[in-house]
Amino acid sequence: MRSFGSDNNSGIHPIILEALSEANQNHAVAYGNDPWTEKAIRLIKDYFGEQAEPFFVFNGTGANAIAIQATTRSFQSILAAETAHIAVDECGAPVFMSGASLKEIPTPNGKLTPELLKPYLHHWGNEHHSQPKTIYISQCSELGTVYSVQEIKDLADIAHDHTMYLHVDGARLANAVVAINSSFKEMITDTGVDILSFGGTKNGMMLGEAVVSFRKELSDNLKYIRKQSAQLYSKMRYCSAQFVAYLQHDLWRKNAAHANRMAKLLRDAMTDLPQTHFTQPTDANILLLKIPRKVINTLLENHFFYIWNEELDEIRWVTSWDTGEDDFSKLIEDLRKVVL
Repeated sequence: MRSFGSDNNSGIHPIILEALSEANQNHAVAYGNDPWTEKAIRLIKDYFGEQAEPFFVFNGTGANAIAIQATTRSFQSILAAETAHIAVDECGAPVFMSGASLKEIPTPNGKLTPELLKPYLHHWGNEHHSQPKTIYISQCSELGTVYSVQEIKDLADIAHDHTMYLHVDGARLANAVVAINSSFKEMITDTGVDILSFGGTKNGMMLGEAVVSFRKELSDNLKYIRKQSAQLYSKMRYCSAQFVAYLQHDLWRKNAAHANRMAKLLRDAMTDLPQTHFTQPTDANILLLKIPRKVINTLLENHFFYIWNEELDEIRWVTSWDTGEDDFSKLIEDLRKVVL
């Protein structure tokens, strides 16, 4: 069954599976001392710049937790939108593993701005208060909105003005880059991002993410933090081989472009339907909309998706690299039967 619950529910792209099979032909030295990891590191540097230092890990929660451990000490705090992934979907893992406090900031669209941050940039040097140290954003946001390059630069600037770090959770970074016709380097390196959780699992990979550091003082400790956090993969080649396939022939771009296009087609197919109200723009591959609860319950009988906000009867649909028009035609057909 095709699902609109999450792009995590999608399958593995055939090119990724082929790369895994090729990496499985013989023995290779463990813990990243293999040619696939060497090539994956080279490709990430090609995309992000020579200062980029990648550390491959198992999953997104691990990547976020490691990045926050690298940037934030236990007496410091993380500033994030109240809808941020680390605030609502990671069972407190980054706070648990770093000891830092999390300040959740209300936003209208899931995106932080310098103006929203300013009320939290106080109490410097006061031992009674956690000291702000890391600004965390998701690109795309959990509401499907995408930061512009300038918006990220503005956040990096305010972070650096206060001796803080900017951490970008890039679980859907490919979708964001494609959405605004940018590049990884322009969006991340050139804006001044300090550390990145670079994901591929939502965009065709089987498993594996990379924590990419752009600051030497962060890179120096990341390999130790990764080991302590149980995120050092002994058979690293199976993670690295996926990144090689993902990056070397622009598979990341093709997959993300398709997922984004499917989301826009799905939204366009609903423009004439009553009782449906989109609550956020569809910048990439996430749709947020409100429909009556009785309609939600009817759709859930034959389709899988999540209710984003129970109080508002707001749902979230996510398209994937393998979503086809036939996959959502039945969804739209069933929706029309209920609302028309």
